[in-house]
Amino acid sequence: MFGIDSTSAIVVIVLAMAVALALVIVLAARAGARPSTRLAWRTPGLMPPIPRDLQERVRELCAEGKKIHAIKALRDGTGLSLKDAKDVVGALDAGRSVPTPQPDGQPGDLASRVRELKAAGRAEQAVFLVRGETGMSQAEAETFVDAL
Repeated sequence: MFGIDSTSAIVVIVLAMAVALALVIVLAARAGARPSTRLAWRTPGLMPPIPRDLQERVRELCAEGKKIHAIKALRDGTGLSLKDAKDVVGALDAGRSVPTPQPDGQPGDLASRVRELKAAGRAEQAVFLVRGETGMSQAEAETFVDAL
């Protein structure tokens, strides 16, 4: 149409896409995005699931008297805020389960909150809630949510 054959047109399109992708990456990097960082948990009122191995690592660091290292490891592994990470480390160090903030108006017990999420069609988020509060594996948490 403009005197360009199909091969040249494909090359121009691929180059334009590569330039656009490079531009997006540069802009994201300038905005502070880093591929090695984890995103902070953004669901209000719910803690991210904290894997058992990370919980055990936190307990080990606390037993060694290295609470600051435990908080850093937890923040690196989950993206929690400093306050939330300190609360979780304090609970794990005391032998309690992982605390979760209670948004106003939500029932307190785990089963009620899971039922509420499930009724709202948010079964995946219910599984995350169960994993975060209990340290269950994915399969165990899914079985728990399905049983309610």
